[in-house]
Amino acid sequence: MKAFFLAAGALLAAAPAGAQAPAAAEPKISTMIVYGDDPCPPSTDDTIIVCGRQPEKERYRIPAPLRGNPNDPASQAWATRSQALEYAGRGGIGSCSTTGPGGASGCFNQIVRQARAERGGDPSVNWNALVEEARRERLGKIDAQAEAEEADAKADEAAAKPK
Repeated sequence: MKAFFLAAGALLAAAPAGAQAPAAAEPKISTMIVYGDDPCPPSTDDTIIVCGRQPEKERYRIPAPLRGNPNDPASQAWATRSQALEYAGRGGIGSCSTTGPGGASGCFNQIVRQARAERGGDPSVNWNALVEEARRERLGKIDAQAEAEEADAKADEAAAKPK
């Protein structure tokens, strides 16, 4: 125990002296992958280059860690998986199930959740504005058609009047 305290004291006493000495610039370490028989670039005084060698057939391929299926359930975050499980086996009010009182009351909420998931939860889509725009477009077509019919009726009346 006494040796431990002596060693710790020696380290603490040496630390301020080492901290005051000018630190030598440590070289930067750079890693890269070379393929086939390509040479590894030489290291310099300020940069150490470490090369990993791969076979030539791997040169233009997608790196191995990125080759998997991004939609694989194993690659999903646990929070996403738990969110999906939140509604599994749920019954009763607000559940969109055939069991329990008011089970159908949650069907609209389920449809809304699915729609938001499909569009990626994009809050920039303003459904009220889109509906109003479609309504204006439709009413514009109806008004144009009514004006055309009114003009045809006036033309028919003018042609039917005796001169």
